[in-house]
Amino acid sequence: MATPKIHFVSCLLLCSIFLSFFLCTLSLMDLEDDVGFLVEADDVNMVQSKRDSRKRCDFSVGKWVYDESYPLYDSNCPYLSSAVTCQKNGRPDSDYEKWKWMPKGCSIPRFNALRFLGKMRRKRTMLVGDSIMRNQWESLVCLVQGVVPTGRKKVTYNGPAMAFHAMDYETSIEFFWAPLLVELKRGSENKRILHLDSIEENARSWRGVDILLFDSAHWWTHSNETSSWDYCMEGNNLIKNMDPMAAYQKGLSTWARWVDLNLDPRRTKVIFRSMSPRHNRQNGWKCYNQKQPLPFISQQHVPEQLVVLQGVLKRMRFPVYLQDITTMTGVRQDGHPSVYRRAVKQDERQKPGTDLSSDCSHWCLPGVPDIWNEMFSALL
Repeated sequence: MATPKIHFVSCLLLCSIFLSFFLCTLSLMDLEDDVGFLVEADDVNMVQSKRDSRKRCDFSVGKWVYDESYPLYDSNCPYLSSAVTCQKNGRPDSDYEKWKWMPKGCSIPRFNALRFLGKMRRKRTMLVGDSIMRNQWESLVCLVQGVVPTGRKKVTYNGPAMAFHAMDYETSIEFFWAPLLVELKRGSENKRILHLDSIEENARSWRGVDILLFDSAHWWTHSNETSSWDYCMEGNNLIKNMDPMAAYQKGLSTWARWVDLNLDPRRTKVIFRSMSPRHNRQNGWKCYNQKQPLPFISQQHVPEQLVVLQGVLKRMRFPVYLQDITTMTGVRQDGHPSVYRRAVKQDERQKPGTDLSSDCSHWCLPGVPDIWNEMFSALL
């Protein structure tokens, strides 16, 4: 009768050892997850949220911290358009270049051009969207170009696309102009028709790209005389007055269907950057003479465009990551070109009757989009 007792005790001991080892392994995995930067693929379409926060760093929650070691390049970068070189255009202050974003409970690595190019070797990266996305493309090119020898880099242009090539790395960083993602065409009487269910004319340029970063928001919110289209078309139906957010949802759904049907997540990574806040429509010249970020946002407001975007992404099969920069950027009124979008004499600035309007939509470079690109690099 002693033998069964010995076997039972031995089994109990082995189970105890195995359980201890298993729990220890789990605790080590938890530690690694707590400091990770990548979003786990088992979440619903990798849409950034507060669910299961143990496995992610939520880059959208945090604060701006002044850092004298910034910026990472200067306005002499040859790939900057003149409208964003605020220092060259006479802006007298430069503190807006020195703020970095510190997420709550984690950190974003400082952008390392050599490491980024190493990760992108023999890959194509494409930023798709509007002029704010071009703003970000110029930032990314300036962040990497300084480590590429003269003669081993170039920019090429092809219709709505432009590309920076780092030849030694066999890599390209491209921009494709598609502010609405779906197709906007001229119809009879030269009317602009937005085809809400047509995208292939733009999307054929996205095939074969390794990393796709999209944005689309601002052109959907233009109204009255600045409206981006005259009619919407869905199927054979021509619609004169469609609610812009209803149109946005339909256009994004067309984009989502194309991604689901045409891209392979084992081959292509897709990120969608949320809208960059404007500080001019409701606030007039509020971004003029702003010299530091707001300390906080007095009222948390989620833009309707972001709600629509989140809804579309959650219904997708393809794992798209939402890079949410809307709230963190909302406190950066100080980062816009304002009246420094071109070089003029100081006494001409803000003079009534001149065409020197204040740009509170785009961003000075170096500046805020550099931080978006640090986030982008961390996600890769």
